[in-house]
Parts: sequence; C-alpha cells; structure tokens
Amino acid sequence: MSGVAALGRMRPSYLVVAAFVAMAIFAPFIAPHDPTDSDLFRRLQPPFWMAGGEAAFPLGCDALGRDILSRIIFGARISILVGVVVVSAATVIGVLAGLAAGYLRGWVDAAVSWMTDVLLGFPYLIFAIGLMAMMGPGLLNMVFALAYKEWVVPARVVRGETLAARETEYVEAARALGASRWFIMVREVLPNILAPVLAVATVRVAQVIILEASLSFLGLGVQPPAASWGSMIADGRGYILDAWWVSTFPGIAILLLVLAINLAGQARRNDRH
Repeated sequence: MSGVAALGRMRPSYLVVAAFVAMAIFAPFIAPHDPTDSDLFRRLQPPFWMAGGEAAFPLGCDALGRDILSRIIFGARISILVGVVVVSAATVIGVLAGLAAGYLRGWVDAAVSWMTDVLLGFPYLIFAIGLMAMMGPGLLNMVFALAYKEWVVPARVVRGETLAARETEYVEAARALGASRWFIMVREVLPNILAPVLAVATVRVAQVIILEASLSFLGLGVQPPAASWGSMIADGRGYILDAWWVSTFPGIAILLLVLAINLAGQARRNDRH
C-alpha cells in the first residue's frame, strides 16, 4: 500500500517524464511497426479518426508511408539519449572547472571565467550549427557540439556556490586541521553544493532536447532513416496544409516532454525549499 500511496503523491510532470523514458527504453516492444518501413500506398495516410485512416496506423503516415506513432516512439530514444548524455558530460566537466575556479581562485579562476565568458558570448544554437558544419552531421558529432558549450552553465553555478562555501565554518575547520585543498573541495564543499547543480541539470536536459530537435530539423543531427522528432517536423513542413499530422504530432511530443521536464525541475526546487 505504501508504494501505491507514494505513486499517488507523485506529481503529474514526474509521471509524464517517466512515461517518455519507459517509451524510449521499451520502444522495440511497444511500437506497432518498424519505424523505417515505408509503404508508398499509405503515403500521407491520415490519423484513424479521419476519412481514409486506419486503426493500425493511429497517427497516420508520413510522405514515405512510415508509421508516425512508431517513429515518435523511437524518436524519444534519440532526444532523451542526447539530452542525458550531453548534460551528464557537461555537468561533470562544469563541476570540476567551477569547483577549481571557486576554491583555488587566482589564475585558475581567471582562466575558467574567461572561457565561460567567451563561450557565453555566442548564441548556443548558432555556435552548435557552426561546429556541426565543420564536423559534419551525426549523433556523436551532435553530442560533442552541444556539450562543448553546455559545461559553462554548471561551471558558473558551481563557482558561485563554491565561493560562498569556502568561507563557511566547516571548511575553515577542515583547513585548520591540515586537510589538503583537494580533500576539502571533494569531501567538504562538493557534497554541499550538489543540490542546485542537480536542479539546474534537470532543466538543462529540456534545453538540450530542444537544441537537438533544432539541429535535426536543419539536417545536421541524426541522419535518415533514423527517427528523430526534429527531422520528422522538417519532413512534414512541405505538407503542413494538406497533411498537418506529419509535423504536428512530433511537435506535440517535444512540447510535452520539455514542459514535463521543466515542471519536474521546478517542483524539485520547490520541494527542497
């Protein structure tokens, strides 16, 4: 009963995020069709509730006759994978850089601050497009391009929190006992500044998902025939008046996931306070 009660107290945003994650993990088992199978006889077939639709293809088909629902389900894998991998890698790098800058100060702080200021001077999407143009499209290159600048966000957060934590009594006590600087940073400062870092990381996953969809929309992300929400929207932009479902349903998927992640992050901050 306690598990049922805990489930009932879960916020709807958590349930939506969990549903998307489960959909991504179990995509091969829940997708009704292979996302790459095309059937030109079903080209631009409408959803099941419209004339000409079929229950076997509930959200209709795209211009190549591929099932939109199946492609949305498999597309969740790309969006969630990119969001989690990019933010995880960037958070690790940002925490190390911000911790060193905030505690060691001096030239380390100056170097990290200069790098973050330079990277923040470029619009994120334009910066990623420039890197992708040099490296070429693809999943791995997209992850690298997004992580290349994403680390500055946790770095600035950690630096500010470390500057405040380094003057606290427990840090002064550890310093008086002769603890090394790295011991103090890892064992005393880091555990006490992780909460805001995790809160920021949660929200940044949503931002990276939007950026991934934008790059895929421009043809710089995951390449066909792999299913990606951004490329699905791009595929349907030429049919938006006659076959609105090709672009609309992937767009709704992005909206729901990003909104749920943002609400979950906000709820987590509120619960902590």
